[in-house]
Amino acid sequence: MQNDLETRALESDNQELKLWLRLLTCSNLIENKIRSHLRVEFETTLPRFDLMAQLALEPKGMKMGDLSERLMVSNGNITAITGQLEKEALIVRIVNKEDRRSTFIRLTPKGRRQYNKIAKAQEVWLQEIFNGLSQTSHRSLHKSLADLKKRILLNTEDVE
Repeated sequence: MQNDLETRALESDNQELKLWLRLLTCSNLIENKIRSHLRVEFETTLPRFDLMAQLALEPKGMKMGDLSERLMVSNGNITAITGQLEKEALIVRIVNKEDRRSTFIRLTPKGRRQYNKIAKAQEVWLQEIFNGLSQTSHRSLHKSLADLKKRILLNTEDVE
């Protein structure tokens, strides 16, 4: 197996560190597989697909600032990606009639078709990745990660 984040762990390290490194490794491996499929099969990137996925949830479109918040990236990133997608006629910018300083971004019919095609392929890729796990393992892992997420969010609220 290739070197990954887990190789940083020593036998003497605590279980929490080992678990964290395993989670990061799995997350990175999955993300890298998805990125590779997107690049090879659709000549696109994960940020472009993520942006299109958010727009697919909002048929009337979204403000660029809201997209930036939802994707947790800078407005500059959104501007660059929307520029590319607009050139390919996958999205359209619409001036907000109520506030001409803001712009709505919406998938075009061509963009929606492209998004749907990629989303179906992504579903297959994820099935292939998780295929070796039993349904019991799926449920158990999902529940364990939900518990972890809940615990992290509770601890985050205490810090902020």
